Amino acid sequence: MNDQTQAVEADRELKQKHRAMWASGDYPALADEMLLELGAILVEACGITSRSSVLDVAAGSGNAAIPAAMMGAKVVASDLTPELFEAGRREAANRGVQLDWKEGDAEALPFDDAGFDVVMSCLGVMFAPHHQAAADELVRVCRPGGTIGLLSWTPHGFIGRMFATMKPFAPPPPPGAQPAPLWGSEDHVRELLGDRISDIHSRKQTLAVRSFHQPEDFVRYFKSHYGPTISLYKFIAGDGDKVKALDKALTELAESFGDAHGDTPFQMEWEYLLFTAKKAK
Repeated sequence: MNDQTQAVEADRELKQKHRAMWASGDYPALADEMLLELGAILVEACGITSRSSVLDVAAGSGNAAIPAAMMGAKVVASDLTPELFEAGRREAANRGVQLDWKEGDAEALPFDDAGFDVVMSCLGVMFAPHHQAAADELVRVCRPGGTIGLLSWTPHGFIGRMFATMKPFAPPPPPGAQPAPLWGSEDHVRELLGDRISDIHSRKQTLAVRSFHQPEDFVRYFKSHYGPTISLYKFIAGDGDKVKALDKALTELAESFGDAHGDTPFQMEWEYLLFTAKKAK
């Protein structure tokens, strides 16, 4: 087996692991309970109208794709993990909209060059392991003058810190893979997209999460619903001390980002970066 063949096989195995990870747990339920408003925020920021052709990259169960379709746009939702589409189709039917669902790797999208007015991703493309390859694909499939819109967790916000907390317990990342929360850094995204974009608008905002009564509830929920957390706990399942240590570290992290006073419910603030730009003509 030559080096090129080995690299292709290694990438195929890596993507299979990613697909299995996101298919575990119940990400659609988590997104519906906590992240619902973010898709609509991204759609508004991208200026999507009934005249827009839209590609939602790493769309999951359609948290942004469905609101785009509700604007009357022609929408394609693409994801590496088609197991997530079933929940998306049900939700789209409930809302009375239609869109196309297409299995696709964010680093090798199965679409023509310059095929969409808007190319967006809500907490999705950031998890593609090779950032430059994914960024190049976002630009390739967007028409000149079209919009690229991204909503990503920041490195120093709660989810970014969660991944940093989990890193010492995780296996070494594959060669060339970069941390997902880097997409929440404006400088990183600008570097990835380079001089191929213009009219950049970028701002950090926070999502208020009120789904947990106490920090321990967050840990239990993410251990059963969120693919990356499920995968990590499976990896260390044979070491009880590590499991306890990770439980403790995540509980303390949630507590440090939470806020509760007296009878006030426990609330967390999760920071994200909202980034839009035009593809250069």
